[in-house]
Amino acid sequence: MTHSPARDDAPPTTGSRQPPAGVLRETGRALRARRRELGRLAGWSAAESVPALLSGFLVARAVDQGFLAGRFGTGLVWLGVLAVAMLVGAAATGGVYRALGAVVEPFRDELADRVVRSALRAATTGGIGSESAAVARLTQQVEVVRDAFGGLLMVVRGFLFAAVSALLGLVALAPLVAGLVAVPLLAGLVVFVAGLPAMVAHQRRYVRAGEALGEAAATALAGHRDVLACGAQDRVVAGVAARIATQADAERTVARMTALRSLSLGLGGWAPLAVLMLAASWLVDRGVTAGAVLGALVYVSTGLQPALRALVQGVGGGGLRYVVALERILRTSPPGPAGTVPAQHGGATRNGASATGPGRNDVFTTEHGPVTGRRPPGSADGTRPPVPGGTPALHVHRLTFRYGPRARPVLADFSLTLAPGEHLAVVGPSGAGKSTLAALVSGLVRPEAGSVVIAGAPVDTVDADRLARLRVLVPQEAYVFSGSLAANLRYLRPDADDAVLTAALDALGARPLAGRLGGLDAPVVPTALSAGERQVIAAVRAWLAPAPLAILDEATCHLDPAAEALVEDAFARRPGTLVVVAHRITSALRAHRVLVLDGELPVLGEHRELLARSATYRELVGYWDDLPASSPPAGSPARTGPA
Repeated sequence: MTHSPARDDAPPTTGSRQPPAGVLRETGRALRARRRELGRLAGWSAAESVPALLSGFLVARAVDQGFLAGRFGTGLVWLGVLAVAMLVGAAATGGVYRALGAVVEPFRDELADRVVRSALRAATTGGIGSESAAVARLTQQVEVVRDAFGGLLMVVRGFLFAAVSALLGLVALAPLVAGLVAVPLLAGLVVFVAGLPAMVAHQRRYVRAGEALGEAAATALAGHRDVLACGAQDRVVAGVAARIATQADAERTVARMTALRSLSLGLGGWAPLAVLMLAASWLVDRGVTAGAVLGALVYVSTGLQPALRALVQGVGGGGLRYVVALERILRTSPPGPAGTVPAQHGGATRNGASATGPGRNDVFTTEHGPVTGRRPPGSADGTRPPVPGGTPALHVHRLTFRYGPRARPVLADFSLTLAPGEHLAVVGPSGAGKSTLAALVSGLVRPEAGSVVIAGAPVDTVDADRLARLRVLVPQEAYVFSGSLAANLRYLRPDADDAVLTAALDALGARPLAGRLGGLDAPVVPTALSAGERQVIAAVRAWLAPAPLAILDEATCHLDPAAEALVEDAFARRPGTLVVVAHRITSALRAHRVLVLDGELPVLGEHRELLARSATYRELVGYWDDLPASSPPAGSPARTGPA
């Protein structure tokens, strides 16, 4: 998400007071796209406004031709006609809401689609990464826009039809009365419309101040341990307090704007009543009947005044929220091509791979191993090379998995073979299926079709104890239990003595952590550890496990790059096969081969090969950690070789 240099909580500038052109264009586009639905809404609104059109006229006839003339039956007949008109209006109200839904709901769906596509595009190209809070705020604002848009349509069309009906009725009663009512009504509308830009600017400031306060409070809570360690409590509290003061000031300013709405309502809604009552005798002297004066009062009190109140409150409340929320969505979610995943990946030969059939993901493997990409004989840091031939360390055959029977497959007809000692990195944008693949390979999730075989043993046929001896998985959120540090480390290798534990701590750079905790016999309190400390303990525990296959599912995401490199290098030297779901692109540079998942056809190869074959990989290398896409960093283990 791109921010302008100006502070979000800054006072409204002259530019911010201008009408939001993008909001007006988007609203106009949405309305033009649904002319037929708007026509139905107008038709039902016209039927609903029949009582507003006839009420004053019928009351005037009931008074003049009935009750004042001594004909009570005639007066009751006119009132009966008014009751029928009210029944017609009430029946039309249901059609109004049905027609309103046909206009509002598709607009809401378009905005939700826009936000989701923009988030996918940004995640693929490195825009917002994993900033899920920003996406959540946008989707919440979509619902705000939906509700406000519906309310805005209701109050605007309600005022238009009620005002036109009342003014037509007043003209039918007495043109002079219509003129007396129209002047203060127009004055109130002018005051309200003139104040709208300032209302929008202050509402925008209020929304931004609230978001800034939420972000500041969340940041302070998330980093409270570092704040206490650095003695920065006063500074952080002062920063949050400043945000609170800014938000409170913005809220008070928005509240003061209600005075302008009250002035508009007073001029347009109450002044006509006062004018009619003060001018009643003057009107009667000029030939206006008592029934006509009473009918005019009915038009103003039951038609114009409620409609104007709904307009002022609706536009001044929900309308301002609509403008600010839609403005935020349009600014942070630019439109993308409809019907396509909004990632810029090139043409028909996506990622340089050729499919063997519709939906097939085994284009880079056969029953006996990979077709493309030569495994390097070793890596630059001296880690062991994969061992060719023999029983594969991991064999995934035509795997298919989806979340729900009607969902799009996360993996479809997917095959992969790893040799003993091979080091594979799995990369791709969020939601591409990396963690799902790790769960399937480790046997935590059963596939819809296909098989997973580890060291010759199908994972769906072995019991839990044997499966634990075949593979070890370290997830992103590492689990550490209460007990001693030694008990945590020995969990998967009970026979390890203190010397073995100490060597493992040294191998993964965890000796300083053990020292801070108090040594191997020190008690471990999981809630007292940071996420990174829990990951280090879980990584040492997994490194000690005898399982020949180790799977790290973003298991070092809470570590800094140097600590992550130390942990992954230790696992690379560990006997066995390693699969790393990469959190940083440097994890891919350390691997023998890289598997790119991007929701389409997976691609497998070495670093330099993938730079030429996969647009997704080039984007990840170019945006992930700001590494250049043209070549790997100096000293990377990537090799070139024939395909």
